[in-house]
Amino acid sequence: MADLTTTYMGLTLRNPLIVGSSGLTNSLSNIQLADNKGAGGVVLKSLFEEQIKYEIRKTFSEDIQSSYTEAEDYIRNYARANTLNAYTDLINEAKKKVAIPVIASINCVSDSEWPSFAKNIEDAGADALELNVFILPSDIDTEGQKIEKIYFDIVEKVKSIVSIPVSLKISHHFSGIGELIKKLSWTGINGIVLFNRFFNPDIDIDNFKIKPGNIFSTPQEISNSLRWIAILSDRIQCDLCASTGIHSGAGLIKQILAGAKAGQICSVIYKNGFDEIEKIVGELKSWMNEKNYSSINDFRGKMSYKKSENPAVFHRVQFMKHLAGIE
Repeated sequence: MADLTTTYMGLTLRNPLIVGSSGLTNSLSNIQLADNKGAGGVVLKSLFEEQIKYEIRKTFSEDIQSSYTEAEDYIRNYARANTLNAYTDLINEAKKKVAIPVIASINCVSDSEWPSFAKNIEDAGADALELNVFILPSDIDTEGQKIEKIYFDIVEKVKSIVSIPVSLKISHHFSGIGELIKKLSWTGINGIVLFNRFFNPDIDIDNFKIKPGNIFSTPQEISNSLRWIAILSDRIQCDLCASTGIHSGAGLIKQILAGAKAGQICSVIYKNGFDEIEKIVGELKSWMNEKNYSSINDFRGKMSYKKSENPAVFHRVQFMKHLAGIE
């Protein structure tokens, strides 16, 4: 009988399927549902840096403006505390109700607020912390190195104040992503999640408005993270977790074969409900039994860059004519 138990960031998971950070994980009832359906772990909806700044602005707009610095400081601190307390309360309640690891998530774009917040999250009982960082390199006057430094600064400050495992969820928008991930893994980070998925703009051509586009991932989007997990899994100093594009047991199996320690799902639950957790875990178990694998470690990384019979395919970026069918 296949044993699906695995480890990720030093945490023991009953299986490698994690429900990723989203609106799905913003309530105690949904966290319990994910547990009941068999998830190996859950990442709470991110606490957004912009959200806290919005609450501060909202509080100022609703109160009589004061010229007293002390009053302004009080309002700012109250808005921060109110948002953070609701989040830590969710962590505390979840830890009382479920046995699976509860991973908190902070979405940050700077290193200004998060060290103190991270400590509050640890004290609330979170098993780990996922730092969800996505700084779009859209400023044409800002050098890439300056943007990359923010990632290292965030990791350094948070790691200096918490003892729980910390992961970093990043995008693929880097010119030298392989080297960057390698250097990030040297910081003492416990895991790196590839890749996060954020708002994508679209244009309503009838009403001339900007609207959200490609809200949910598709199974085809697995290729990007699969490539980089396969290339890097044997060559860095922390665990890798796959995100974006896992919609089935086959998708999770592929990422584990590439070397991932775990995989996160989100869009498939939005589309089809929490029963997808049981379905994916069941497909993983059936496949392992069919292939006579008794544990996840028996096949993890079997198709990674280092172990692949033809590792060059992971570096290919051009279609060959006869493969593409284009003359």
